[in-house]
Amino acid sequence: MVKFHEHIISDLIENSNGGLVVLSSGLALPKLIASLLFLHSPDQGTLLILSATATQKQSILLSFSTFNPQNPNPNVPTEITSELAARQRDALYNSGGIYFITSRILIVDLLTSKIPTSKIAGILILNAHSLPETSTEGFIVRIIRSLNRAAYIRAFSDKPQAMVSGFSKAERTMKCLFVRKLHLWPRFQVYVSHELERYPPEVIDVRVPMSPAMKVIQKAIIEVMDACLKEMRKTNKVDVEDLTVENGLFKSFDEIVRRQLDPIWHTLGKKTKQLVFDLKTLRKLLDYLVRYDAVTYLKYLDSLRASESFRSVWIFAESSYKIFEYAKKRVYFFARSSAGKSGGQSGIAINKKRKLKGSNDDEEGDSLSSSSNGGVHLEEVLEEAPKWKVLREILEEVEEERQKQALLGDELASCSKEEDNGNVLVACKDDLSCMQLEDCIMSGPKKVMREEWEKYLLSKVKLKGFERCKTAKKKPKERKGIGILDGIVPITPEDNVEVSSINKQENDALIAAASEIRNLSKKDVVIEVSPQIHAKEQGKGKFKTLLKRAQNSVNERSLNSSVTTEKSGTSGSNNENLRNVSGSMITDHAGENPEKSSLTCNRVLRKHTQEIDASVKGNIKPIPLVHFHALDSGQLILDVLKPSVIIVYHPDVSFVREIEVYNAENPSRKLKVYFLFYEDSTEVQKFEASIRRENGAFESLIRQKSLMMIPIDPDEHIMGLNCLSDPHDPLAHNSVTRKAGGRKDAEKEMQVIVDMREFMSSLPNVLHNKGMRIIPVTLEVGDYILSPLICVERKSIQDLFTSFTSGRLYHQVETMVRYYRIPVLLIEFSQDKSFSFQSASDIGDDVTPHSIISKLTLLVMHFPRLRIVWSRSLHATAEIFASLKLSQDEPDEVKAIRVGVPSEEGIVENDVRAENYNTSAVEFLRCLPGVTDSNYRAIMDGCSSLAELALLPLERLVELMGGPIAARTLREFLDAKYPTLL
Repeated sequence: MVKFHEHIISDLIENSNGGLVVLSSGLALPKLIASLLFLHSPDQGTLLILSATATQKQSILLSFSTFNPQNPNPNVPTEITSELAARQRDALYNSGGIYFITSRILIVDLLTSKIPTSKIAGILILNAHSLPETSTEGFIVRIIRSLNRAAYIRAFSDKPQAMVSGFSKAERTMKCLFVRKLHLWPRFQVYVSHELERYPPEVIDVRVPMSPAMKVIQKAIIEVMDACLKEMRKTNKVDVEDLTVENGLFKSFDEIVRRQLDPIWHTLGKKTKQLVFDLKTLRKLLDYLVRYDAVTYLKYLDSLRASESFRSVWIFAESSYKIFEYAKKRVYFFARSSAGKSGGQSGIAINKKRKLKGSNDDEEGDSLSSSSNGGVHLEEVLEEAPKWKVLREILEEVEEERQKQALLGDELASCSKEEDNGNVLVACKDDLSCMQLEDCIMSGPKKVMREEWEKYLLSKVKLKGFERCKTAKKKPKERKGIGILDGIVPITPEDNVEVSSINKQENDALIAAASEIRNLSKKDVVIEVSPQIHAKEQGKGKFKTLLKRAQNSVNERSLNSSVTTEKSGTSGSNNENLRNVSGSMITDHAGENPEKSSLTCNRVLRKHTQEIDASVKGNIKPIPLVHFHALDSGQLILDVLKPSVIIVYHPDVSFVREIEVYNAENPSRKLKVYFLFYEDSTEVQKFEASIRRENGAFESLIRQKSLMMIPIDPDEHIMGLNCLSDPHDPLAHNSVTRKAGGRKDAEKEMQVIVDMREFMSSLPNVLHNKGMRIIPVTLEVGDYILSPLICVERKSIQDLFTSFTSGRLYHQVETMVRYYRIPVLLIEFSQDKSFSFQSASDIGDDVTPHSIISKLTLLVMHFPRLRIVWSRSLHATAEIFASLKLSQDEPDEVKAIRVGVPSEEGIVENDVRAENYNTSAVEFLRCLPGVTDSNYRAIMDGCSSLAELALLPLERLVELMGGPIAARTLREFLDAKYPTLL
């Protein structure tokens, strides 16, 4: 444990009430939580952990197990799930252990009094930056504070930027969790900086120059992004200070813009709305440019061209054509040649003049060309990522230094394996990059680019075959009576290809290149996908067979190249299976050390072996054993692997802090860190800007802490609880005398029956804060039962659209109308978004099957008793519920549970279960003449069956149906004779 963790723990222990801890990202928050759990004693009571993700749980458990391996703590944290019965959960609550639990399970157990609050020692809440004011965690804290004032609340966050988003985010979070102390631990804090900078590791900053094409693409993307931001500024709807290119590099930029535009989203034009999505797309383009290879980048651009070409604004910008043009030039070069060589019947010629980047001499390669249409040829470029070569050189340098130390016989080189085990870790952004770098080291960058190029070509062939099969089904009929008139031949759209002839020829060349994939294989697999396949005499079956053969051959080559032999005895088949699973891990000596393999079985860690492909094995220097780690996994890999050399392929601020903490915990280990940056790229700009943003967030939090209005002491007063005012207070006395001469009405406690599934939302918390008693049960019909007559089905906007599409809403409304007199459909909007269901331009005049307004209209027409309530926010919903319950009786919990539930006892009198409601008979009754929605329930109450209805006299029907006209109509229908055929 680092020493600044001890200071944080001591500050928390000194304050019995708890507090909110905000520290820089990467400062080993799971280890800090594990230290607090290790200090917990069962005698203190039960400790509950809320809002922990799956990755955080694994990291906390791993850190907890490494504190004292000789004498492990028996009080290991476990998880309470919904699969445990109520008795089992009650036993765990009384045991004094440490448990991970979801907020939904805990709030239901608290409301049903199934948990002894006096036995709770405290609650740890993770990811406090993601908690809104109406969160379920705040609901839990409010109930526990009202029942157990001695329990402490400790909240943690390692995202300082999120704690300053919005207005007084930190202060509102503290009020929500009823804590008064804010603990700030930035990287520049004295204890933290002194601890991390005491034994600095050896750091080598490697700046890799970008290729000329990458520089042009990056410049073009920035220009397009700047143009989009200028268009956004013209709207005068967004704060101009936030609209900068530097802010546009981060994901939080989307949240900043949407937070400002959501309240007025319905008033914006289509262009402004599209600009918001375009900025997100441009940020991805900048990120993927330095993360993935050239072929993958081109494939992503092709998908954008196909999906966003008609509606995007950025594609029509002035510099956008450079993005597509130079991304294409990184992969292949398309040109015309004066003379083409015939390649047989297929018309394919092989031209060996492929020039590799970075070399002055022409190198033999397979350059594919099509001699049709006057010698159009396609030259491959397949530009490799500049970092690949540098990574290989660094690995060779590391291995060379180790061999020199071994030959010199230095004492430092013969140290124990615990201090220097020789592991090399390469940290990448995601698992896809890890797998690609592993392939580069095993097979060489040329082969990796070749495989990606083959996949790209096959995707083109597959798309072309799909289009041809689609057009073959719908052949356009030739128009009769139209031919050559006055010597002029009419030009059809298929013949008029002057504008798009180059694109068509380029596409044909790509299709032709796919047919020559067999020339790129070492096994001489014959793959023929030539232009003759697309001719009319060729059937669709033959094309599919050849395409399937081509795909199988490529898959076979990719699998054969991935099968390697582990030095530690891992079989090739196991390694092959692990390569095809995202997020898997290849570990050595798994059988020798089962404990270590069990700790690392869920980690995204990839390791390549020394077995290199024979084609690239000739003049390649040896490299050490390398492990690849995906930063997106969030796992604490450093403590498990204990590397001596770390290569940060994709720099990340959080991972840099993890390296600093790891080096501070292991000062005796000689650590060497390489940072790979693209020179003059947005990668460097984003890394430096993230540090500035974090420092600025902490400076803002420090200012807020000095000016913060501290929440009221929970020992004296708690908001939302049943706290009575002082009867001697003159203001309270004046408020009473204003009501009917001083008479005070008896306050009745409002009760609301809530379905268990509704505790995923924040509405039960708001209702409880309004003073209503929440009764959680499992409801078959409805979401909220306000009274014996009122049943409410709550829908958010997104859920409403989904329910209409699936037909679930019709069934829900049908059951509500069947069992309750006043069914209500509550449509609830989000508080931070516009209170507008649709913009005026989207509302049409006619009824259409895809219009949401048309669907709502048909729903109300089919169920006339259905009431629709529109709510602006959660607080407005609570006000609506309170007004609806004013003149109503309180709901019956037992009866609400039985509504619509099938019974094994059969039909029971005066019951509301599903068997007691004859749906077919009721539907038949409502179809009879004279029976309306206003009188059919009276008829059902007046007679027990349809047979009894048929025998009722006219006077009795008049009483039940509310008028003689309706009664006479029904009687004439029932007494009418059925015509018979003689």
